[in-house]
This record gives sequence, C-alpha cells and structure tokens, in this order.
Amino acid sequence: MSIIQKIIRIKERLIDLWTNYTLFKYAVIVHLGYFVVSLILVLTVLREQNDFLIYFTAGGVFYNDLNNLYNQEHYLWDFRYLPLSAAIFVPFYLLGFELGFIVFQFLNLLVNILTCVILYKIIALVRRGDHEKDDKRVILFICIYLMAVPHIFNYILGQINSFVAYFVLLSLYIFLKYDKLKWQFYGSFILGLSIIIKPAALFMIPFLLVINRGIKQRKKIRIDILKSAIRLIGVIFPISFNLILFILYPKLWEGFIATNFTGGNPLTLNFSFSISKLIVNFCYIYNIPFNQLIILFGVLIIIGFLGFIIYVKGKFEQNNAIIYGLTLGMLIMLLGYFDSWDHHLLILIPLLIIIIFNLPRNSEITTKFMRKSFIFFSFFDLVFMGIWFLTTPFWFPYNFASTIFLILVFYGIFKYGFYQTNKSKGD
Repeated sequence: MSIIQKIIRIKERLIDLWTNYTLFKYAVIVHLGYFVVSLILVLTVLREQNDFLIYFTAGGVFYNDLNNLYNQEHYLWDFRYLPLSAAIFVPFYLLGFELGFIVFQFLNLLVNILTCVILYKIIALVRRGDHEKDDKRVILFICIYLMAVPHIFNYILGQINSFVAYFVLLSLYIFLKYDKLKWQFYGSFILGLSIIIKPAALFMIPFLLVINRGIKQRKKIRIDILKSAIRLIGVIFPISFNLILFILYPKLWEGFIATNFTGGNPLTLNFSFSISKLIVNFCYIYNIPFNQLIILFGVLIIIGFLGFIIYVKGKFEQNNAIIYGLTLGMLIMLLGYFDSWDHHLLILIPLLIIIIFNLPRNSEITTKFMRKSFIFFSFFDLVFMGIWFLTTPFWFPYNFASTIFLILVFYGIFKYGFYQTNKSKGD
C-alpha cells in the first residue's frame, strides 16, 4: 500500500469515526481543548512555571556546558534524566523558548494520536473472543483515554510522558506481533529509547525475560535464554551510549547520582503518591529521623521482588505475558520511586486498557480492579491532588488515593497470575 493510499484510508476512517461516533467528537474536542489551553497558559502566565522550561534549559546546558548538566542552579526543579535526554531538547533550545514550545506541543499532540492508533492495533491482537466483535467498545475506551484529565496536566507542564507511552506501546506491539529474534531486538531497542527520553520505564527491563510457560512442571522456571538475551541487549544498547558521556565527563555521573538518589527536594512535602514519598512525608511531619535511600531501596526491593515473582511464577498465557510484565514494571516505578505524579499515569492507562480487553469481558478482576482503576486514573486522581493542597502542610499531607488504586491493579495482576479467578460472571 502506497503512502497516498494510506493517507486516503486514514482520512476515510476519521470521517467514519466523526460521523458515526458521537463520543469520538467529544473526545477530539476535549483533547484539543487541553492542547489549546496549555499553549495559552504556558506562553502567558506559566512561562516560568513548567517542566518544558527545565528540558529547554537542559538542552541549552548540554549544548553549551555539558559538564554542568546536573548543576541544579540552572533549574527551577531538578533535572534528573539521562544525558541523552537533554540532547533531545537541543533542537528546541535552538528554536528559542516560544517556538520550541509550540513545536514540542504539536509533536506531543501527534504522538497522542499515534498512541491511539497503536493502542487500537494492540487490542486487535489481544482481545478475547467473549468481547464484542465490533469496535464500539474499543473506541469508547480510546475516547476515554483521549479525554483523560492527566493529558491537560501533561500539556500544561510541557511534559514528555506521551512520548514514553507511545514508545512503550510500540515496543509491546512488536513483541506481540512478531516472534523472530530480530524483531525482539527492535522491540526492546525501542523500549530503551523510551528510557532515554525518561527513565519511567526503567523497571520494565527485568520483565523482558521470556519465561517458558507451556510446561507441565510449573515449579521449574525455564527461561528462553536466547530470546531473553536478545531483548536485554536490545534495551541496554541505546541506554549504554550514556555511559560514553559519563566516562568522558565524570562530573556528569557524580551529578546524576546525587540528583536521583537523594530524592529531589528531600525535606519538602509534596503530592507524590508513591509509597516511598508517603513514608518520607510521614517521617517528616512527625520529626522521625529517616534516610531517604534506605526508604527508597527498601520499598523498591519489596515491591520489585513481589512483582518479579508474580511475573515468573504466574500462570499467564505465553504470548500475552509481556503485557502483564511491562505493567508490573510501571507499577513498581510508580509505587517505589519518590516522584510519581498525575501525568505519569498516561503511561499506565493504555496498559490498563489492553489488560481489560485481554481479560474475559466481565471477569471479577476486570470489574473489581482494572476498570475502576482505569476510571479513577483517567478522571479523579487530579481531584485528590487538589485535596492534598487543601489539607497540607501540617494536617494531612498524604496523597494516598492513587496509591490504593495502584495497589489494587498490582493485586489484580497477582490474582490473575496465581489464582486465575478470571472467568466471566455467570460462566
């Protein structure tokens, strides 16, 4: 199919969606509203209070003075990411703030559209037979994703979570559709690119291991060594280019470690919903001595261990296990690392949609855990963030509602993997 034919096909599909699906019209209008409002706000009243300014500045520091990339005197908030992440923003820096932000936001909008396309394709691969045969319900969930409130937070901040979400889903699509080793490498390479953009997907790496599940003796763990190695090499390869910069500029490594493993603004209360930050807030408010590193690694080790055991020992279907593995990796990051914010949920929400369609239509796990969490993350998390501001600093500084729903998703995957309580109601 030629490019022109593809464009014509896409145009016809969009006309069909606009004509026959009222919710699609609303979703497009709402999402474009988020986009326009963010442009106006950032270019006027929020010019000095947004994350894009941090990325823009990092691009400038990378271009002009690489050694001082992690010198936090340059930034309003900490720049935590890998050096090559800053390199990505050099072109925006060269365009100047206003034009750079406008171009960046249009790319953000385009990536959100592409995310919806790849999400539709993945659902077509993994949807169970007891779901509706037509696309109405698929379009419903994609429309809800487009209208999800974290999008406006992502746009207004000039954040990069949409890019991470797209690369994670593209990687997942390749893993699901193609079995040849070269495609396993391509899929993990793309996941590595997402980690360069933002390390949110970092804890997905252990879940790239391919576990042979079609065996009778499930007590024995059998790993497909070759495929697993190809995946791990693929994801590490693009990330490893940062090592060259760390070797050439030792000060970069020192700054990266100091910034990421002391927890930004360590003695300040904030509305992160990670377990680590909730513990830090508790210790801070009651003047309990604490060590952030011990809290961070303690929580990550506990949650990471539980997640990996679920993935390795769970009775997931062979072909679709990677869906639950990548979701567990994201849950570990959101529950474990200090800085887990509303806009990070844009990476998790599409994975929840995929799981909903991979589980039986009305399964207990879907109704009790996945669907409710999907709705909460899409529309109500921001409300509880607002409540946090009303109850802080010295009354109730704990933004724990999202934490509960993250734990529910984690537990839902555990139940599916170990107890297979996944039959539709009435079966």
